Amino acid sequence: MTRILLIKLSALGDVIQTLPTLEAFRAAYPEAEIAWLVEEAAAPLLSRHPALDSVLISRRQTWLRAARTRRGLGAAWQEGRHLVQALRKQPFDAVLDLQGLLKSALWTKLARSPRKVGFMGTRELSYLALTDRLPPYDPDEHAVRRYLRLAEHLGAVAAPIRFRLALPLAAGQNLAPLWTAGNGPLMVMHPGTRWPSKHWPPQLWAQLADALRQARRARIVFTGSAADRPLIAQIQAQMHGEAVDLSGRTDLPALARLLFQADAAVTTDTGPMHLAAAVGTPVAAVFGPTAPWRTGPYGRQHRVVRTGVACSPCRERNCLRPVCLTELPVEMVLTAALALLDQDPGLSRRTLSRQVVHGQEVGVIEHVAVAGEAAELAAAGLGE
Repeated sequence: MTRILLIKLSALGDVIQTLPTLEAFRAAYPEAEIAWLVEEAAAPLLSRHPALDSVLISRRQTWLRAARTRRGLGAAWQEGRHLVQALRKQPFDAVLDLQGLLKSALWTKLARSPRKVGFMGTRELSYLALTDRLPPYDPDEHAVRRYLRLAEHLGAVAAPIRFRLALPLAAGQNLAPLWTAGNGPLMVMHPGTRWPSKHWPPQLWAQLADALRQARRARIVFTGSAADRPLIAQIQAQMHGEAVDLSGRTDLPALARLLFQADAAVTTDTGPMHLAAAVGTPVAAVFGPTAPWRTGPYGRQHRVVRTGVACSPCRERNCLRPVCLTELPVEMVLTAALALLDQDPGLSRRTLSRQVVHGQEVGVIEHVAVAGEAAELAAAGLGE
């Protein structure tokens, strides 16, 4: 197999969970030309990746906004046409639709290949674009394992499960830590998420941050997008101690580097949760309406915290009475976060090294996951 195309367009967490599949293909076919088609939001994570030969970017959201004007529509059409030409210039030996939606099926159909691989029964009839239709997947299988099954179908087996990310380096830039102030453990907290139903109440985040400062003199750093600033300001206003707010001030590579440096992270179920897990930082993940066994942080060094109420997981983006999170006590999340700080550092096998990729010097984070689901701290107690 000499030319392979992976199609995983979005979202951030889904793209990150597909990285072991990329590594499986690179290990199985070291001389192959491997390309990845991704949407622009997650593209910075794949830029200069040592296992990739090229990154093709669908700027779908930008095109949709541009199409509101005649001039913008013309520019979007030209960009889209160039992407189609790139997909069709040379045939691929195999195309994998790892998204399973109409938007990925359209690109799968346009790409030239005798083998188009994916799962039967995926949403929006996307499987109709496939030639190799694997049986429908178990929705309760973890996403990392699910994606790897498509690779295994083509002879690529992941052993071990490996994550790598490339960080751009300016000329002469070193790999020194980004954060050096203070002596206590560095705790990154990421409270924001796009789903209102995934939000843990701000006052509980504030109590958790204060408790970690008191218990371990932890240095608290909040991260998020610019849209998360009001939420984080609300949390900080209820804290008794100090914390740093970096919301809207870190791009994806900078966030990856900060998370790599952190001793632990506490997050909601969101893309940066998967980013922390990918760089090998232990995560205490607060779950409510979603299923951690499907999309939780991958690896046994992490902890999932949830109430275990009967209605969870409901998969609802909005909820009038989100008891799965409003009734999740600070003490449970604190217990999980402290356990991360006390566990064996050997569970996080990770390195940061300087490498030359495609003629450019980059910092490469490599993490080999200790296979298995995160331990769960639920109402019934801690279960391994």
